[in-house]
Amino acid sequence: MLQIKNLTVIHKKDLKVLLDDFSFSLNTGNKAVIIGEEGNGKSTLLKLIYDEKLVEDYVEYKGEIIKGTGRIGYVAQELAEEQRSQTVFQYFSESPYFFDLNPKELSEIAVKLGLPHDIYYSQQLVGTLSGGEKVKVQFAKMLMGRPDVLLLDEPTNDIDIDTLEWLEEYINICGLPLIFVSHDETLIEKTANVIIHIEQVRRKTLSRHTIAKMPYTQYLQEREAKLSHQEQIAKKEQSEFEARMEKYRKIYRQVEHEQRTISRGDPSGGRLLKKKMKSVKAMGKRFEKEKESMTQAPDTEEAIMIKFDENITVPKGKTVIDFESDLLCIGERVLSRNIKLMVTGGQKICIIGKNGIGKSILLKKITEQILDREDIKVGYMPQDYEEMLDLTLTPVEFLSKTGRKEEVTRIRTYLGSMKYTTDEMEHTVSELSRGQKAKLLFIKMILEGCNVLVLDEPTRNFSPLSNPVIRDVLKSYNGVILSVSHDRKYIKEVCDQIYELTEAGLVYMEKPSF
Repeated sequence: MLQIKNLTVIHKKDLKVLLDDFSFSLNTGNKAVIIGEEGNGKSTLLKLIYDEKLVEDYVEYKGEIIKGTGRIGYVAQELAEEQRSQTVFQYFSESPYFFDLNPKELSEIAVKLGLPHDIYYSQQLVGTLSGGEKVKVQFAKMLMGRPDVLLLDEPTNDIDIDTLEWLEEYINICGLPLIFVSHDETLIEKTANVIIHIEQVRRKTLSRHTIAKMPYTQYLQEREAKLSHQEQIAKKEQSEFEARMEKYRKIYRQVEHEQRTISRGDPSGGRLLKKKMKSVKAMGKRFEKEKESMTQAPDTEEAIMIKFDENITVPKGKTVIDFESDLLCIGERVLSRNIKLMVTGGQKICIIGKNGIGKSILLKKITEQILDREDIKVGYMPQDYEEMLDLTLTPVEFLSKTGRKEEVTRIRTYLGSMKYTTDEMEHTVSELSRGQKAKLLFIKMILEGCNVLVLDEPTRNFSPLSNPVIRDVLKSYNGVILSVSHDRKYIKEVCDQIYELTEAGLVYMEKPSF
């Protein structure tokens, strides 16, 4: 169906190996997810499989990608700017298959995706569609070509919970083999049966990959058990090695002492000691050689996130947010009415709702109301990080307030603990991945001691392996959190109150079970 042989992918700019000697066959029934930290080449791999021209400017590769005669359908991570400015009809008209399909065939695609029958002829600009509508429109255009294989690059970004559940069902029933990238753990758990894990280990100098034909939860369990077993063996062997080496050093010192103190009038004894020292040194060389074959401690690309100071709090009962708005609008379009929200110390609140209902706009309005208050310290993470980041600065410059040596040293320590390399600390923010930019905003909040966090989709750009760590940090945070999220695990584990934004305002919900 699709075969990749001995593929090595190298970044042209810094000669970083993104993928090394990767071989994989995608077969009927396979639903393969690619996981790994930001910047590890997941999207690059999908683009390369689909069309090498999409990546030829920044990577070179060797190896084979055998596609056969089947058609490959591809949904990109983001729509291009020119596509956003097109009408829906113009967007579909670009497909070489659109005008070959009859109305019945077009209608069948629309029904399958839950789209209106006349969506193809809409004059609405693609960029004004909701997140869920954008994803479904891309799927519709892809399905016009009747693909045999699907490549989906983070289709879960910017879609609401209803669309996420639709996507899970679609992946499970579509009957096509597919490879996808996603940060949504719930979707991965419910759909994937093959895991492709791409890592950068040894301080991001070595690319490593694992292919496991099993569900995601089983992969995590087996991986953890394997790493734990390897660590136990490594510790045992290291302890035994140290005991042998200590015995060796004791014998060596003893023979060395005897050589220094032996009488010059005893040449026979001197020869024996010289022979004995030669035997002892041979033992030492043998031990050092054995060390090379010892089990090594696991070297993995584990997610790391520093925690907020546990002394950061807001007194329970203190009013942090008291927001009211008669209308929530985009231009003249009314999104919601009669919005009221009261937030007090100790609360962790999440706002959910359908795409396009105005959740991010609401969060921004609330932030503007409280950002300059002197009785609280507010940290804000918008959905578009560039609202809060100066892309021309390095991470150290962005986080530094005084430029003093002690402050810079502390900042570099924080960045290093969150796996920024020295090079990444010295690159401009514009060169960082979205996950690294998100970490940068979290570090800023931690350094500034923020006791109120306003977070718009805080987990959306972290890998499924990093997100549990982020959730643990936010669970243990003692301040106030007001957030918007579609991440079902985040909502369930971190937030204690859920509100749905509707056309009639905010509606309190019982905590969903998902």
